Amino acid sequence: MNTSAFEKLNNSISKKGWLCVGLDPDIEKIPAEFFSQDLDGLLKFNLSIIKNTTEFASAYKLNFAFYEQYGSDGFHIISETMKAIPNDIFTIADAKRGDIGNTSAAYSKMCFKHFNFDSVTTNPYMGIDSIEPFLEDKSKLIFVLALTSNKGSFDFQRLMSDNKPLFQIVIEKISSRFDKNNVGFVVGGTHPDELKFIRTIIPDNVLLIPGIGNQGADVEQVLEANNNAPALINVSRSLIYPQIIDNNFEKTIYQQAKLYSQQLTNFLPSNNN
Repeated sequence: MNTSAFEKLNNSISKKGWLCVGLDPDIEKIPAEFFSQDLDGLLKFNLSIIKNTTEFASAYKLNFAFYEQYGSDGFHIISETMKAIPNDIFTIADAKRGDIGNTSAAYSKMCFKHFNFDSVTTNPYMGIDSIEPFLEDKSKLIFVLALTSNKGSFDFQRLMSDNKPLFQIVIEKISSRFDKNNVGFVVGGTHPDELKFIRTIIPDNVLLIPGIGNQGADVEQVLEANNNAPALINVSRSLIYPQIIDNNFEKTIYQQAKLYSQQLTNFLPSNNN
């Protein structure tokens, strides 16, 4: 029997911790002294990141925007990047999809059938029927946008209805309808107080938590608010674009991944019993 995405994620977390490496390659930011400033260099950059972080990463998250901007060449890079990720490490298509049923069904096939991701980020704001097609394959997992890490999350996600913020209504409606094995939520680490509150609503669903590093979220605050519940803590720019040590890119990436892994591992449930 094939392992479900939920089981794969739990196995990966139990072995390595909560670190999710965000692969957001930007040609203008990849170090020119180590990689060519073109698509070939971009792919090699990804492969080097993977090579030097697999010891510590429970998951890799590919932000589709950084690839789709290059059309078919970008999709080729996604395919080649996926080939380099070990089979036991969880993968996330950070595509933020959500549309009417047949459109979402097509998006689902792209992420799950064509690229074989374990999970995908989805946008629920067109309604529950816009995310249902992603849940037809019960072996997969989706992360529903709930309270995002950007400043714009204050524009709509906190609007009150029936004395509840919109993000709470989204979480309650979706978590009551779908199984935790198939549905997690995106909650920004830049909102530790709200994260703590959200954990009182959904103590068992997996959270994908961005915002650590360049966006300013505090690791200790995030982990305390999460209260040892299932989670992936995503780190992107501050890990893949560090200050290079000893003119050695691979050594630097390895050390950055090790540092974040150590910070997160100290808070794993097995280390706090």
